[in-house]
Amino acid sequence: MSQKDRREDREKGREKEPAHPSRAKRFMQKLRHPRTAAWGVAAGTLGGVAAGGAGGEPAAQPGEAAEGAVAMRGAEKAGLRISSDWDITPADNEQVNFFKEFLQFKNKDKTQLWMERLGRYGPMIQEKLAERGMPQDLLWLAMIESGLDPNAYSRADAAGIWQFIEETGRRYGLEISDYVDERRDPIASTDAALDYLKALNERMGGSWYLSAAGYNTGENRVERIVNERGGGNFADETFWQIEKHLPSETRDYVPVMLAMGTIVKDPARYGFSDLQMQEPYSFREVRVPGGTRLADLAKQIGVDPEVLYELNPHLVKKMTPPDRDWDVRVPTNVPTEGGAARTA
Repeated sequence: MSQKDRREDREKGREKEPAHPSRAKRFMQKLRHPRTAAWGVAAGTLGGVAAGGAGGEPAAQPGEAAEGAVAMRGAEKAGLRISSDWDITPADNEQVNFFKEFLQFKNKDKTQLWMERLGRYGPMIQEKLAERGMPQDLLWLAMIESGLDPNAYSRADAAGIWQFIEETGRRYGLEISDYVDERRDPIASTDAALDYLKALNERMGGSWYLSAAGYNTGENRVERIVNERGGGNFADETFWQIEKHLPSETRDYVPVMLAMGTIVKDPARYGFSDLQMQEPYSFREVRVPGGTRLADLAKQIGVDPEVLYELNPHLVKKMTPPDRDWDVRVPTNVPTEGGAARTA
């Protein structure tokens, strides 16, 4: 290869470098690290940043929303309510804008799927947040953890919508056994995650940024760094002060959460103009003997076994525990004796 050819290749390579090479490098290193916490589906997909930056067109600017676009088709039917206002501290800075651009373009298909899953699990999470008096904007944390996928599983052995590791899941009352993994139960795991986040928030002086960072990397580490590097000031603004002292995945965790929320609050502006919300997670429960196979029950009630697998992702062997009776979730349109309908 001639020197001219080499020079042209170098020039082409420069043109392909990401706009934020240091951040892209961090993502590649994070993906190679075996203890990376899966925030969760995002941990796998955000690594694409390392391949060339956020990519695509420049991020949408205020006032550029598509006129007349139907942003979330079926959101009202699903019971989903998205406010344009924030109930955690919003931020508009380089870090947040970087991830808005990534979610808008390079990750667009997955971002759309995550938002469409809001129709299925969003109303349940919103209701539980309201019951506890917690910010509705914590919903974005679940989205970046798993893409709202109950079956998400990370290389750090974290599972479910809220990406619990076993130790933390058990600490907050989740059953994790040979037959049942409640980390994958959308309802039980949400109760546990919100209990954990509420405890974190009390420990972090009311800062939801620091609470989110603690959720990702552990409260002891965040507390120590705030005391050592943030003057003991447990406040949202301290996150930006100490971020360079946090692990790389935690450093980006809050910006990704804020970027996700910004897009969901105005999806048409960011090119998501026709979202098809999934049906709400609703079911009725029927008690069955221990050791009942979901495929056998599905045949008995006349539904596809996949329907029961989807409603009961926490039954990891696709059967109920053999040592006790169990309430299996079945579709609401299936007539059952004494089975109470429930919309999660």
